[in-house]
Amino acid sequence: MSSLERTIHIPSGDVSLAATWHDPEIPTGKKSAKSPLVIICHGFIGSRIGVNRLFVKAARELAVHGFAVLRFDYGGCGESGGDYGAGGLDVLLKQTRDVLDYAFSQEQVDHERVSLLGHSLGGAVSVLTASQDKRIHSLVTWAAVARPYEDIVRIVGEQEYEEALSDGVTDHGGYLLSDRFFLSLKGSLPLRQAKQFEGDALLLHGNRDDVITVDSMFHYEHELRLRRRGRCETEVVVGGDHTFSSADSYNRLIASTVNWLSRQMEEEKFAV
Repeated sequence: MSSLERTIHIPSGDVSLAATWHDPEIPTGKKSAKSPLVIICHGFIGSRIGVNRLFVKAARELAVHGFAVLRFDYGGCGESGGDYGAGGLDVLLKQTRDVLDYAFSQEQVDHERVSLLGHSLGGAVSVLTASQDKRIHSLVTWAAVARPYEDIVRIVGEQEYEEALSDGVTDHGGYLLSDRFFLSLKGSLPLRQAKQFEGDALLLHGNRDDVITVDSMFHYEHELRLRRRGRCETEVVVGGDHTFSSADSYNRLIASTVNWLSRQMEEEKFAV
């Protein structure tokens, strides 16, 4: 078997987004066909590595099962340029679309089998992106934020939020979050927009998540099941916290994700 990971840089306006591309593992001697692709979107002030290397481990496991994977740092996070909190959620959405544009420019990618996988706030960004971009065929969320404004204000705390509104910016662990950042979250309604996504979705959430409670998954499920097109499956990951930090909860998470995506890709591969 052979596998390759490489660091790339994707332009998004005047910002360079650092990313890692994982080629799928292809058995020696087997002709390489166009590959399904999974794009991983990290959460609030996160990175493409993830807590406890969550996204590194997931990308490598997906590559073993024949997926190309692209994981990237949003502007101002990880190794990317820019300032994370200077813009609003619209900036995160644009950066996600620019990453999609890059992915679709790659000859080895099967354009009919592209999935977004988003964690936490990246889950909300993935839902919003998939609801607007018909290139996304499948959607996976891990512990997705359902109400960005309420959830992020609660995470940073009322004092820092009020400081951003009064002073124009607040310092949250070294990230300068602007008033525009918070105001953009107020206008973001992924639960409402989820119904516009016409593909299939897998929602996973840990029952021990004390950052974004498992109720968020059920709210998304309710909206996605109202659609005329597209299936929705859910799973409560027993023992899982917000970042699925225990070995057992991570193994449950990645096994369910790989199995579901593999089924999706096979169905789309042979669809007429």
